Amino acid sequence: MKTVLIDYGSGNIKSIQFALARIGCHAVLSHDAEMIKNADRVIFPGVGEASNAMLKLKKSKLDVLIPALKQPVLGICLGMQLMCKHTAEGDTNGLGIFQTDVLKFSDNIKVPQVGWNNITKLRSNLFDNIEENVFMYFVHSFYATICQDTVASIDGTIPYSAALRNNNFYGVQFHPEKSGEIGEQILKNFLVNNYENNSSN
Repeated sequence: MKTVLIDYGSGNIKSIQFALARIGCHAVLSHDAEMIKNADRVIFPGVGEASNAMLKLKKSKLDVLIPALKQPVLGICLGMQLMCKHTAEGDTNGLGIFQTDVLKFSDNIKVPQVGWNNITKLRSNLFDNIEENVFMYFVHSFYATICQDTVASIDGTIPYSAALRNNNFYGVQFHPEKSGEIGEQILKNFLVNNYENNSSN
């Protein structure tokens, strides 16, 4: 199985590569359209500021390529947020894969949100063999609102999407590569599970 990490200059590449290697997956880092299209699995990582990251995607035409992919695609952190319709960070239009917007936390909430938080309402094969209320590692200042594509949630002062799914596209706000054995299990699930072409599983 060929797994490709999308290289667009805004990814936290090393940590996800190390995490994948620990579970026996040696992912290829690439921005080549043909290599990405021919991969069995695609991971869309991201760290940084949304408007700058989107400019990089447009420059390399990845903004057109990514939404057209047919194989399973996993967006992580900023990668997930860029797959939404719009983000308040830099007033940036996203790829429109997930039918939700990304908002900034209110002023009375400390940002960035850094640390462990428990996720609930798990309803995707991404979470096979994962129990409710497990703790995952988050680092973010913006959040995706709850929507029809939400497959895991954070139930806090402001409930928001911890994970999203639309057909073959998955997204997680947390960092599975920094979330220990449970994070590794989620990555394994993404790599090995088959998917049905609907947004509810």
